[in-house]
Amino acid sequence: MATDVITKKKRVISRKWVWTRRTVQTLFLLAFLYLLLTTVQGIIGRLPNTLFFHFDPLIGITSMLASRSWIAPMSLGMVTLVLTVVVGRAWCGWICPMGTILDWAPSRRNHENPGISPRWSQGKYFLFFAVIISAVLGSLTLVVLDPITLLFRTVASVVLPGLNWLLNSQPFYPQNITLLAVFAAVLGLNAVRSRFWCRYLCPLGGLLGLISKFSFIRHRVDNEKCISCRKCSILCPTGAIEHENNFAADLAECTVCFNCVDGCPTQAISFAKERKIVQAHDETRRWFLYSLGAAAVLAVLLRFLPATDRATNRSLRPPGSSEESLYDQCVRCGECMRVCPTGVIQPSQTGNLADLWTPALKTRLSYCDYSCNSCGMICPTGAITNLPLELKRKTVIGVASIDKTRCITWTEARDCTVCEEVCPVPEKAIRLSEGGGQGRGGRGRRHPEVKEDLCIGCGICEHQCPVAGESAIRVFPL
Repeated sequence: MATDVITKKKRVISRKWVWTRRTVQTLFLLAFLYLLLTTVQGIIGRLPNTLFFHFDPLIGITSMLASRSWIAPMSLGMVTLVLTVVVGRAWCGWICPMGTILDWAPSRRNHENPGISPRWSQGKYFLFFAVIISAVLGSLTLVVLDPITLLFRTVASVVLPGLNWLLNSQPFYPQNITLLAVFAAVLGLNAVRSRFWCRYLCPLGGLLGLISKFSFIRHRVDNEKCISCRKCSILCPTGAIEHENNFAADLAECTVCFNCVDGCPTQAISFAKERKIVQAHDETRRWFLYSLGAAAVLAVLLRFLPATDRATNRSLRPPGSSEESLYDQCVRCGECMRVCPTGVIQPSQTGNLADLWTPALKTRLSYCDYSCNSCGMICPTGAITNLPLELKRKTVIGVASIDKTRCITWTEARDCTVCEEVCPVPEKAIRLSEGGGQGRGGRGRRHPEVKEDLCIGCGICEHQCPVAGESAIRVFPL
């Protein structure tokens, strides 16, 4: 009788832990969305909008390795690593907003075996090593796979702009659909296995999985109470519980969700301090080394193959940044794209892996606001320098050039002063002169000329040009 009472009390406690975790998950997801939605020009909250990026150790480690510099805010990622040493991959089961969304998304149950080999779990280690080695070589291209950047970038660059386009007819950059396709694929893989992304692909999960092997508090099974019902392995969202190994959990896969504790009918499972270090099997160690070797090859290829394309890249970049700073420091988080009040900053999709989804200015879509320096203020790694507004207004990011075969004053018998009127530079980088038109009735008309020594390349002239299709005045990087 006393045993039944104790069992009931343990079950109540375990159920409370499950609901506590779900509540904490929801709160962190809401916090993530709140910080994302308030990443707007001029809004200063009590918490930094880049807080989740600061606590992401993968972003912190790679950005400092690639830039060969200390980035103080990124040191907060140590808190996550310490948490992992204490309780394992609790970040993945309690905090990560991507993990929460995957928990809520429909998924295949674990007892419905899709025939996936356990070796697939080495995929996340392969990607983790590839990300780290690439960063050591100076490339941050593979950081696009970090779950925090992946989620933020998708919402900031596709979901919210898409809603604004539908509701308010604001400009939308259609090429960003590729970002949505990547995110949809991550969700779609849940149909193959619950938390497929976390089990097999997430590089941050790979980092935390390696550290969690040495965690102090870990999954324990009382073999005397265990009746081998397999409920725990069915309930485990990451397939961490191995029934072949007396239902012990693989610490690298366990996200401390407490589903197994709550579902165990005999209360045979608990989480407690354990000093025993689990040794890796020879086969596991061999596949681990395979992953490391393959990652090194991939990292070297990514580092050196795109070098020629980088040298000839013609993307217009935000003020305070350069090709080098974006290549070495940009983690493709999407913060600058979200905070930009005009939406001119969009993820680069030139086909060159070296600058994949780095910020680029699409000046036909919009323009760089003369009175804004928010992108430098929000950048978490310093890839975009935080320029004072007065200095930003003088920073040259490109030069405008007029195509006389398209400009109305040269091809049609009428005046057009749009580009001159909208130019924000006080001295006017675009001025009107007399004569020179060559089209029908064009001779003698006033036409615009660019004063290259005054132009800063903000792009408002290209954006506002009334010529249909490609603008008659375009901004090119220096």
